[in-house]
Amino acid sequence: MDEVVTQVGAYAPLIMNAVKALVVLILGWIVAGAIGGMVRRRINSTPHIDPTLGNFVASLVKWVILVMVLVAVLGIFGIEATSIVAVLGAASLAIGLALQGTLSDLAAGVMLVVFRPYKLGQYVDIGGTSGTVKDLNLFTTELVTPDNVQIIVPNGQSWGSIITNYSAHDTRRVDLVFGIDYGDSADKAMQTILDVAKADSRIHSDPEPWVRVTNLGDSSVDLTARLWCSAPDYWDVKFELTKTIKEAFDDKNISIPYPHSVEIQKQG
Repeated sequence: MDEVVTQVGAYAPLIMNAVKALVVLILGWIVAGAIGGMVRRRINSTPHIDPTLGNFVASLVKWVILVMVLVAVLGIFGIEATSIVAVLGAASLAIGLALQGTLSDLAAGVMLVVFRPYKLGQYVDIGGTSGTVKDLNLFTTELVTPDNVQIIVPNGQSWGSIITNYSAHDTRRVDLVFGIDYGDSADKAMQTILDVAKADSRIHSDPEPWVRVTNLGDSSVDLTARLWCSAPDYWDVKFELTKTIKEAFDDKNISIPYPHSVEIQKQG
């Protein structure tokens, strides 16, 4: 019995250190998250500072605190900070090779914040993946699709891909294509489209609305309308004007033909 007590007593300091380390780790994680959130809110509440910067700095602060917590945890087990630096220095090459993807994401995150090809709330396409930017942190960019699906893009892939930013400018051009019957007047149809566009307050007069005959199809004469509106109004304008112009065609007896072909028989 005394031998068992002696063995337990020998492990008691290690157990106590493990408990202390666990407590420090949990508290450190909570404090890091709280301070990071506070930094984010403080920066984002400051006028003239992009929220993208606030999220990035908050992420940086959180990870710095977590590193300090890790050093403190190792210190509980008697591993000094100088020893940690020496070990990391000796293993720097191996760590660099093992974490080259992560370090690449970190460097790319810094470049994304500095050059800002996109910001929070903007709708972008990154290498064929589209969505609204919800978050940009040290290592990843979070996108949300229109149907509310979360997409995580590593910053390294984002920085190395073609980025299409649909929200970068204040205005966007809406292209609408309508097909009318060959027996209908193209001028009448074009004027109808212009009248509908000019009656909509969301359509800008500069650049002026543009409507032209752009194709003679197998079953229809195709008209293309190019209209400019504010970027936030793009989808509403596109959908609503498609419906409104179709109804205007109906009122003026301008037909939108179904795809068809004409058979001509020659008598010998």
